[in-house]
Amino acid sequence: MQTSNKIFDDIAKLATGAVGAAHSVKAEMEDHFRAWLDRQLSQMDLVSREEFEVVRDMAEKARLENEALRAEIDALKKKTPAKAAKKA
Repeated sequence: MQTSNKIFDDIAKLATGAVGAAHSVKAEMEDHFRAWLDRQLSQMDLVSREEFEVVRDMAEKARLENEALRAEIDALKKKTPAKAAKKA
């Protein structure tokens, strides 16, 4: 009986060591992957969320100003033919 317990103890220790080694390898692979991903992303020409929000707000403001100017131009176009007809 003593012999079989020693074999099982050795197998349990071996399995525990293998699980610990696998966990270490997994953590190391995750670290390497994160580092690789960071390098890949840093090579891309990406903007931060804050920069995107600022530019989006600027574009929205420009669009609203453009619409207002378009309305003003249309109003002036409507007035101009009436004045030209009165002078003739």
